[in-house]
Amino acid sequence: MTLHSFHLKADWPGLRNDVGDIEVGGLKTQISIPPEMDGPGIGTNPDEMLLGAAATCYIITLAAMMERSKVEKSSLTMESEGIVEVVKGVVTYKRIIHKPQVVLKATASDKDLALVQKLAEKAESSCMITRAIKGNVEVELQADIRKEN
Repeated sequence: MTLHSFHLKADWPGLRNDVGDIEVGGLKTQISIPPEMDGPGIGTNPDEMLLGAAATCYIITLAAMMERSKVEKSSLTMESEGIVEVVKGVVTYKRIIHKPQVVLKATASDKDLALVQKLAEKAESSCMITRAIKGNVEVELQADIRKEN
């Protein structure tokens, strides 16, 4: 068994509505509570970071699966949305929606399109972050797979 460790440094010098700093790997940014939750909205926040972790894990997993399947793409882009619910002061991360757009080469076959659709679905369940949040946060996929013109 191989274990990997990731380390994050955080500094929070103030109170609830102040601004802190985090540093992890190549990411160094300010953090605060978002304005939607009556915070200052400076830098990023835990909700965006969870969305970022899920989205980057998904898109990298899909790209790796496509590479192993030798499917040639023109582009792979994605938008993701995180939905957080606040009920009586209790904040719950409800759902993440991934909307990948895969554009295959014009020479791609219908079989290639079907394979990429299958890979897009499999990547969602194979991503380590999706597996980590399973049972707590619903992850939805709205894939758009097409050939270039």
